[in-house]
Amino acid sequence: MFEFELAQENRNSFKNEIKSSLAKKVKPYCEFTDIDRYFFSEGTHKQLYKKFGAHVVRDESGILGTYFCVYAPHAKHVAVVGDFNHWNGELHGMIGENGIWSLYIPKLQEGHLYKYEITTSWGEKILKADPYAFYAENRPNTASMIYDIEGFEWTDEKWINKRRQSNIFEQPLNIYELHLGSWRRGEELVETESFHTYAEIADDLIQYVLDHSYTHIELMPLYEHPFDGSWGYQATGYYAASSRYGEPKDLMMFINRCHEAGIGVIMDWVPGHFCRDAHGLYKFDGEAVYEYPFDDAAVSEWGTANFDLAKGEVRSFLISNALFWMKYYHVDGFRVDAVANIIYWGGNKERGENHGAIEFLKRMNTEIFAEDDKVLMIAEDSTSYPLVTAPVSVGGLGFSYKWNMGWMNDTLDYIELDNIYRPYHHNYITFAMAYAYSENFVLPFSHDEVVHGKKSLVDKAPGDYWQKMAQFRLLSTYQMTLPGKKLNFMANEIAQFHEWKDKEQVDWHLLTYPAHDASNRYIKDLNKVYLNDAAFWELDHSFEGFEWIDVNNNEQSMFSYIRRAKDSEDFVVVVLNFKPVSYHNYRLGVPKEGEYVEVLNSDRNYYHGSNQYNGLPLVASEGICHGKPYFIEMTIPPYGAVILKYRAKKNEEVVLEEEELIETIETEMEA
Repeated sequence: MFEFELAQENRNSFKNEIKSSLAKKVKPYCEFTDIDRYFFSEGTHKQLYKKFGAHVVRDESGILGTYFCVYAPHAKHVAVVGDFNHWNGELHGMIGENGIWSLYIPKLQEGHLYKYEITTSWGEKILKADPYAFYAENRPNTASMIYDIEGFEWTDEKWINKRRQSNIFEQPLNIYELHLGSWRRGEELVETESFHTYAEIADDLIQYVLDHSYTHIELMPLYEHPFDGSWGYQATGYYAASSRYGEPKDLMMFINRCHEAGIGVIMDWVPGHFCRDAHGLYKFDGEAVYEYPFDDAAVSEWGTANFDLAKGEVRSFLISNALFWMKYYHVDGFRVDAVANIIYWGGNKERGENHGAIEFLKRMNTEIFAEDDKVLMIAEDSTSYPLVTAPVSVGGLGFSYKWNMGWMNDTLDYIELDNIYRPYHHNYITFAMAYAYSENFVLPFSHDEVVHGKKSLVDKAPGDYWQKMAQFRLLSTYQMTLPGKKLNFMANEIAQFHEWKDKEQVDWHLLTYPAHDASNRYIKDLNKVYLNDAAFWELDHSFEGFEWIDVNNNEQSMFSYIRRAKDSEDFVVVVLNFKPVSYHNYRLGVPKEGEYVEVLNSDRNYYHGSNQYNGLPLVASEGICHGKPYFIEMTIPPYGAVILKYRAKKNEEVVLEEEELIETIETEMEA
């Protein structure tokens, strides 16, 4: 009752001549009503992209024009300026009430550039890009552009229906993170400071992702940002797909084609902070509108401005933004950046929890899942804050997944150790399973781990060239076979030695070198084994999906474990050797009588290894070993990983056929 009375009171006081005439002339969805104003300030408006911004509409005579609406609560006056009026603020003044300014300009169509000329409370005139613009001119220029976002014809119904019918937690999730501007970028594009467009890169990227059996791509931020070196994490236009790579509908085409090929698309999204460039959101009308009003909280550790996430108008802006990308771009999920800096003031636990921001995260996830409960909401969170992936209804933040930053740091610290020191840090590997089921985790080797002097993934390992490559394959196998979903940054899959160079492309020339080509083949095969075996993902979030065989072998730096699917007969055995020593006739405990077939060995010469492998299926013998009732005797290669698939004993005829097949494959591989 209170909400209705308040809305009615606002409606009675709302007497704006321009808006009254607009209701008769243009599509009614453009008009910002009293109800809109109430939900906007409350933080529950979910479709601000239909109210604010520049909308191409038709009046009752069928003539196209553009309706503008912007929020500038502290402004004395606002005008629309652009290439259509010679940037003259005296020609198209807007009508404002309660901080919401609007104007309809007849006959003005898409393609024109514009900004808002805002007169501050003290009389200064400043120019700002439209926070809700759908498109912008290419940097270094900063104007917004009128663009009709409607009308793209999607053909991805099969993908959308399949996604909505799946249980995301019992499906494989292998994410390929990439920076679109530096995945492929030849010297000519570097020299001209330009990039391949969405259309130009689509064929190569989609085929590459399919060849490597990735299920999803994660695109580093693609909304408009002024500085290439920010990688998109410091935005000015949250509703505008970056013009660096083409028009918004070109990005829709790219995502549509990914979906047609069976590839999901995750968007890197930054609801915590934004850049302080003069034309952006910072001090939008001369005073704090989107950020906190006091500098101690407003300025982040990166020098950017922190969103005031307790403010209703900001919450509506960001939640509407996420829903906008879902509606108009069909994105399958969001990787939410810097969640630690949202949970705690300045990302510092000692400064305490930011309760307003925490409440925003809960509301954000609630609204997004109400729209589509199969969207992936992934928190990039380095804290130990509890229940990040628990439902809001039980006190959690409501995310689907959380990056396991603790696992990532411990694992990379371990791989950087010389093998003689690894026995003293065995817990770096084993500790991860102590908390593996406390959240729904993604195991990430992201862009943050291969920049700023941290070395590339392959170069982190000690030893000579061969040893580094062997440990790279070993490390990759450990990541792909442990409980948790997977994420790898581009160039990891070719064992690139250079750190990520955001101004240049991936070192594709390395694939002409046998060791890198072999490493890339291994990643392809490893990803395929992961994708095709339910034991690696069906019980990712259940204790039943993982069992240690030997967790205490620190002297040999050896780890062995079982991964299970729902079917108790469907399991694999994984053995990891982090020493440069091989073992033959090594006894390993196994849970069942039967055969154990080697489906992948990182040491095959096919992968540039020393070719110490297990050929024919290993038959289990009865006898206690590692606490198991049976054992097998196997070869374990140096710095090597072995994956064995269990099967019950087959009859002799089937065994002979499989032996012949294995012999044929080995002959072809050696050739």
